[in-house]
Amino acid sequence: MTRTDVLRDLLDNGRDCDPPRLEAIAAELGLPVADVLVVAGHPVPGRLLPPDRDKNVMRAFAYRVTHCKHPQLATLREFLLPMPDEGAAPEPRPARDPADPDPFPAVLHGLMGNRGFGVREFPFVGLSMSTIRGMLGGAWHRLSQLQAVAGPLGWSTKDLATLAGEPLRPLEHGPMFCHHVGAVFLAAVRRTTEQLVRAAREADRLSARENHGAWQPVSEGIDDCPDG
Repeated sequence: MTRTDVLRDLLDNGRDCDPPRLEAIAAELGLPVADVLVVAGHPVPGRLLPPDRDKNVMRAFAYRVTHCKHPQLATLREFLLPMPDEGAAPEPRPARDPADPDPFPAVLHGLMGNRGFGVREFPFVGLSMSTIRGMLGGAWHRLSQLQAVAGPLGWSTKDLATLAGEPLRPLEHGPMFCHHVGAVFLAAVRRTTEQLVRAAREADRLSARENHGAWQPVSEGIDDCPDG
């Protein structure tokens, strides 16, 4: 089976797989176990989810990460990974509704939640909050929008398009952020509010981001991804 076939089968028939098999599939695909559970329509155990933490801190951390370039992103990820898992695990997240005729909005919501992102915490990717709410509400999921959100989730546009049933086509511009940004957010999944504060300071130190003294919702994006 191709990668596309595996993802489609997970979306349609993943409830028939037991957790050990899904963990093996996650390793084969190079995806987080929590994400594969979401796609397959399984509950996500609390040990794989972010602890309860301050949403404003998460929002500020996400913003500061987007000002780091590729070498700085790698360094920040290495800063986050050795930190101990100090926060209490939350309650498991229930599985999505198997009767939903369009599972993608629930899947996208789950992928965002696996990283601690609500609409306000998600980094600016060239989409308005109302557009992201529309994607989560099932109003739309055009390819260009999937491309915009894929990088911060650590996913590829092709894989998200497979889940959304969107045909691939050439796009006029590259993504604002690539999967290396998403790798930092994955490294931060189990970090507490206090740890995110420390990581945000480290991101500022690495990027030498100018402090404008006010909330600036946008970075300029990250160019020249080494993966093309």
